Amino acid sequence: QSLDLQRPIDKRVYKGTQPTCHDFNQFTAGTETLALLVGFSAGQVQYLDLAKKDSAGRLFNEERLIDKSKVTLVKWLPDTERLFLASHASGHLYLYDSEQPCVATSPQYTLLTQGEGFRVFSCKSKTPRNPLLKWAVGSGPLNEFAFSPDGRSLACVSQDGVLRVFHFSSMLLQGMMRSYFGGLLCVCWSPDGRYVVTGGEDDLVTVWSFAEGRVVARGHGHKSWVNAVAFDPFTPTPCEDGGDGHGDNPGDPPSVTYRFGSAGQDTQFCLWDLTEDVLDPRPTPPRRVTAEPVPGLPRSLSRSNSLPQPGGGPQMSPRVPPALSSGRFATLTLRETPEKEHKRYHSLGNISRGGGGSEKPPGGGPGG
Repeated sequence: QSLDLQRPIDKRVYKGTQPTCHDFNQFTAGTETLALLVGFSAGQVQYLDLAKKDSAGRLFNEERLIDKSKVTLVKWLPDTERLFLASHASGHLYLYDSEQPCVATSPQYTLLTQGEGFRVFSCKSKTPRNPLLKWAVGSGPLNEFAFSPDGRSLACVSQDGVLRVFHFSSMLLQGMMRSYFGGLLCVCWSPDGRYVVTGGEDDLVTVWSFAEGRVVARGHGHKSWVNAVAFDPFTPTPCEDGGDGHGDNPGDPPSVTYRFGSAGQDTQFCLWDLTEDVLDPRPTPPRRVTAEPVPGLPRSLSRSNSLPQPGGGPQMSPRVPPALSSGRFATLTLRETPEKEHKRYHSLGNISRGGGGSEKPPGGGPGG
């Protein structure tokens, strides 16, 4: 009752640079401490403790000697008090210790390990200093990263259109996936860590199986780049509700296994049901009756509202509320040349023409 809801707890105005991302440390958050990280367009990262009213906080990469490019994301490591990651538009990912200083000299690095499309360096120093590690991932900006629910794996999406999943502590590449074309902009894990969903400049949401290392579905529904994806953490999976994902009777529709949402630059927010028949399709008996083509549609597309499959896995269409016409969504998928649509809306930088199938490095299975 003593709080004034008309006034913010803390307000800061920055000149010469803009905040681009932030993250609270949920592991240490309480009445005594509320640790906040803020990334900036000029490359700095600020540490604040709002519970202690520390007005100045600590500034990392203050002189921009570590990286001069925009911070695309900052994240505390899961269940840690001091360690955090910061990704940059340079394509680099840095591991920081919030209690260690950034020396006022350019860091020198030594190569620790490398693999297909990535290298990891440690900082040469007689005394501990930031950054502790430097990752060079892909080519072009590193747009987003996300830890798996168990905190062991790290998924990164880059402007080169590649999803890379690493075992974080061992710095080993566990799997890869390419976009249909263009850069990947966002990434999220399913609550059980079995699937990764991405979105990007191909207007698609792509579901990738971590265990199988392959694309299981691509969703068509957006008319422009997909900026954000997020799973619903409260949807029960078949193993949780005791079912098999196919209802009580053989003719019942499949039950919902996962749900996630996606937001795009077309101002649309799409909701998706990822059901067991998509994740593990069962063969259907051949049909003797030939369906008539839908008037007004090309014959090759008359039985489906999806584009031809670019790289394996079934198609998905967004869930449509009863008040909306499904035909409105169906027209969004009937594009024979999606590249031309993008050129009207945006100019693409790095375009990958990969087929969308999974690429796995030698010996890079989930158990590796």
